[in-house]
Amino acid sequence: MNKCSSFFNLLFIKYIRQNPQANTCSKISGNSPKKSYLSFFQEGRDEYERKYSSFPDALKVKMRGMARDMFYFGYDNYMKFAFPEDELNPIACEGRGPDVLNPSNININDVLGNYSLTLIDALDTLLILGNVTEFHRAVRLVIETVSFDKDSTVQVFEANIRILGSLISAHILLTDPRNPFGDIALKDYDNELLHMAHDLAVRLLPAFENTSTGIPYPRVNLKKGVPPDSINETCTAGAGSLLVEFGILSRLIGDSTFEWVARRAVKALWNLRSNETGLLGNVVNIQTGQWVGRQSGLGAGMDSFYEYLLKSYILFGEKEDNRMFSAAYESIQSHLRRGREACNEGEGDPPLYVNVNMFNGQIMNTWIDSLQAFFPGLQVLNGDVENAICLHAFYYAIWKRFGALPERYNWQLQAPDILFYPLRPELVESTYLLYQATKNPFYLHVGMDILESLEKNAKVRCGYATLHHVVDKSKEDRMESFFLSETCKYLYLLFDEDNPLHKSESKYIFTTEGHIVPVDQRFREKSWEDQFPCEEPINKPPANISNCERIPEERRYSLPLKSIYMRQIDHMVGLS
Repeated sequence: MNKCSSFFNLLFIKYIRQNPQANTCSKISGNSPKKSYLSFFQEGRDEYERKYSSFPDALKVKMRGMARDMFYFGYDNYMKFAFPEDELNPIACEGRGPDVLNPSNININDVLGNYSLTLIDALDTLLILGNVTEFHRAVRLVIETVSFDKDSTVQVFEANIRILGSLISAHILLTDPRNPFGDIALKDYDNELLHMAHDLAVRLLPAFENTSTGIPYPRVNLKKGVPPDSINETCTAGAGSLLVEFGILSRLIGDSTFEWVARRAVKALWNLRSNETGLLGNVVNIQTGQWVGRQSGLGAGMDSFYEYLLKSYILFGEKEDNRMFSAAYESIQSHLRRGREACNEGEGDPPLYVNVNMFNGQIMNTWIDSLQAFFPGLQVLNGDVENAICLHAFYYAIWKRFGALPERYNWQLQAPDILFYPLRPELVESTYLLYQATKNPFYLHVGMDILESLEKNAKVRCGYATLHHVVDKSKEDRMESFFLSETCKYLYLLFDEDNPLHKSESKYIFTTEGHIVPVDQRFREKSWEDQFPCEEPINKPPANISNCERIPEERRYSLPLKSIYMRQIDHMVGLS
């Protein structure tokens, strides 16, 4: 048995046998003992060997086909019943667009911009599945039918990761001379997707204006700019997870504007971290720089901020990004991680990451959310595979219990706090990345379990529906675009060992929306080198901020922002 299998035996068998009544977070809660989350894996060693130590090739082929069919059942029905609207209502078999009658319905309007969201978000998944013909058809449809000149108020973060990121990814794949997916050149393609990405990014830029901190407003109207009634509060992830897409766009077109504003926002947030703990909060006032939400965790409001620090470093090679991520990771391990030091040995409970007060590290509540399930995948990218294995086991234990991940789970009560599951991809993503790192067949079994659960619990007449209640499996009539762009993509890749993505000499990373971009030398070069040399700031920064981290006051609203509106005209007639 290989080292990874031995580790799993220790994790799932030895711990259960030696601590059958252990309380997952007894060190945290101090309550009477309850069953550990590992108790959901209670099977004897022989049973473990039989079930998890292998995964037949024929079964892998079957699961790959099942993942492919799942994607096409959702995609084909979207195209049949919903396109050109943004989403599919899979129960009613009809399309869904922005809620124009209720502009305050941000659950819908933050995401849906009346720009065929699901089709755009799914572009590179079609290529991953090897369907070049449909990929070409979809690209042409996007070019011919989608416009961003819409009176739609959308969240900057959502438009960036779902639309901008997909357009950039599809453009890069279409024009990659190395042809990792074969000859996929589209006749007469003239960089239209890149032009569209540029157009959208320009329409998002007003969010960065008239903010005294450099942290952007959370929403913009694609035609009119920042709404006059816009709030001055935004979440850390929303404001600090723009750098990958904006940075790639800047380096593709040779215009520093987009990377500059995104990087400025990241630095502004970073400079607001606690001097005591090194942690950030989850909601900040963009004018005062005061933390409105002081909760620090790994889930909603914070997740992709950490993710993009590391992925920006991988893509762009900027040492400052790596330094920030390393410091953030150290603070996370010091203040959010509870439980014993090692995952599979020693005294105490298996580790868990909790929500704490950013200023003192004290626990603020006893729940975690499903978005946090992305973190094992990030730990894999960071080389911390043992901690990734352990945290993933916690989330899979919850999935195994409910056949889905509740939006919030109370680790003290060992029960859901918020019961819905909107087909999120985070656990699947971490499962895929852990399989790539370990090649342990256990993760193929996890993927099969997830696939079968989705097929059983979420499939409806015209697609896959959000679970309103993970216990009784009642449903809501919504299929979010990330189900096709991420959940199905990761499931398919998990079982497709021979996918060109895995065989290519090129290396790729996934954006936070699951769009693939190559780790390419051209993204480590920029034509505006030394445009903004390090200067002494006007005001002395706090002790934990180096002089080169702060943007001097006189620099904050000079070039490149002053030329934004000129570029709004220029980009219509060609990339500068």
